[in-house]
Formats: sequence, structure tokens, C-alpha cells
Amino acid sequence: MTVPPRELRNAFGRFATGVTVVTCRNDEGTPHGATVNAFTAVSLEPALCQVTLTRKSKACGYLDGAPFAVNVLGAGQLDTAWHFAGRPADPGPEWADGPTAPVLVGSAAVYSCRPWRTYDGGDHLIVVGEVEHIAVTDTDPLLFYAGAFRELGPRETGTHWGGSLDCPEAGWFDASTRFLPLRPHAA
Repeated sequence: MTVPPRELRNAFGRFATGVTVVTCRNDEGTPHGATVNAFTAVSLEPALCQVTLTRKSKACGYLDGAPFAVNVLGAGQLDTAWHFAGRPADPGPEWADGPTAPVLVGSAAVYSCRPWRTYDGGDHLIVVGEVEHIAVTDTDPLLFYAGAFRELGPRETGTHWGGSLDCPEAGWFDASTRFLPLRPHAA
């Protein structure tokens, strides 16, 4: 039984995500960006992250073997999210030169990446980048949930999750812990 696309999209929308703009240069060398909420950390060693873009996007073609940056938008960058989602603003967002690709001024965090691998993801491409540089601020992120942009609510002041065995401060693993891969990495 196949899940109808609209139902699947609505179900995927129940997972809250941050909002990013993937930036690169187009074929003429001009900065280009695309709003993407499919972003995740992949690995610490090597430092890898991934974005997933629809094959129909212009950015998908520009990222083929090219450096890029993942700009995590701050709560005050709603206009920027819309700008790169197809509702251009005038004036547009402010650009800056980044270590690997153009970046957006005012982002909560920026991961500057070199291309590492690209994988087939059905109607999307999964683009993995090796993070060469990071820039992080204390700005709260812009969020996306159930088809709408959101902001973080007040910080929980109740019980810290230190009472849970899953608390990272509880020392899950010490620095000498090594994990064996499930299978060798194909080059």
C-alpha cells in the first residue's frame, strides 16, 4: 500500500526542524541560495553534514561538485527564508564572502563545506559536505513545524534531563571509546 503524497508530507511536517539556506555560486559565479529544512549532522570524524534538495531546484545543479555553505537562519530571518523559498524581497538579504562559498549575514550558525558525496534520494538529492569552517552565534534559530515558521518558546525551567541515562553530560562514552563500522566505506 502506497501512502498518498499529501498525507506523507503532512506526517513529515509533524517533525519540527530548523530552517537553513544552502548557499553556493551559480554558473556565472553569482551567489545563489535555496531554503532547505532537510539538514542534519552526519559525522564528527570526518566532519560531515548533509542537506537534501529537490532535484527540480536550481541549487541542485549548482551544487554538483561545488563548495557550499549551510546557513542556519535566526529567528529574525523570516524574510530571508521566504526570499530563498521563491518569494524574493527587495532589497534581498545581505551576502558576505565565506571560506568556501558565499554566506548570509545574520545567521545563527554557518557551516562552510567542501563537496564530499552526493546520493540518490528519489525525487531529491542527498548532498553531503565536509565541514571546513563553522561560525556560531547565540541567536535563537528559526523553526519550521506543521507547514509554518515558528520560534522557540521560553526555556524549560523544570527538571533537567540529567535524571535520564541519555543525558550527554552523564558521560555516555569516554574519549577513548572507538566504534567499528558496520561495513567498510566504499570510496
